[in-house]
Amino acid sequence: MSDTKTDGAAAPKKKKGKLLLLVGAPVVLLGAGGGVTFYGMQAGWFSAAAHAEENNDPKLVPKSEEKRASAKEAGEGGHGGGEGEGGEAPGHGGMPTPKGEGGDKYASTYYPMEKEFTSNLQDSVHFVQVGVAVSTPYDERVLENIKTHEIAIRSAILMALGETTEDEVFTAEGKRHIQDRLAKAINGVLKEKEGFGGVSNVYFTNFIVQ
Repeated sequence: MSDTKTDGAAAPKKKKGKLLLLVGAPVVLLGAGGGVTFYGMQAGWFSAAAHAEENNDPKLVPKSEEKRASAKEAGEGGHGGGEGEGGEAPGHGGMPTPKGEGGDKYASTYYPMEKEFTSNLQDSVHFVQVGVAVSTPYDERVLENIKTHEIAIRSAILMALGETTEDEVFTAEGKRHIQDRLAKAINGVLKEKEGFGGVSNVYFTNFIVQ
């Protein structure tokens, strides 16, 4: 009788051991999952995916998607009209205007600053007055950023223009140096405000030295 009771009492212990084994299994699985997560973080899997989702920078626009001036705009003030939007401008004798090979890989979008800039030249009694336009190969968000922060950009342009010397304004090479300096100033503001520059070139629409 006592032996029978002993065997019966031992049975629940075996079940308890199985229960512990079953409870321990999810812990092992969770531990393995945590190891995979840790390894993935070390390998950069998740950070790369998050960066891809967060990367909303302006995108380069292919040359094929460049917005062209319409034939009507190109022939404004002349006799006759063009093909209208989306058509090819006629050349001599009514033939289509030939398309050259090569050129820039990406489209160029231009934006002229509304007001001109005037600044004294360094160590000089003269001053310079310039009209400025910028170009970008990126989508319209770069121009939107320029318009949004135009006051800060104008201030940066005036400060950069104030570094101009007489030697720079009277030579083509010197003027190119001024263009590079202004482009750097504009991109500096855009990077500070938006985290992305995007201006590739600065052009002079007017250049006067007095």
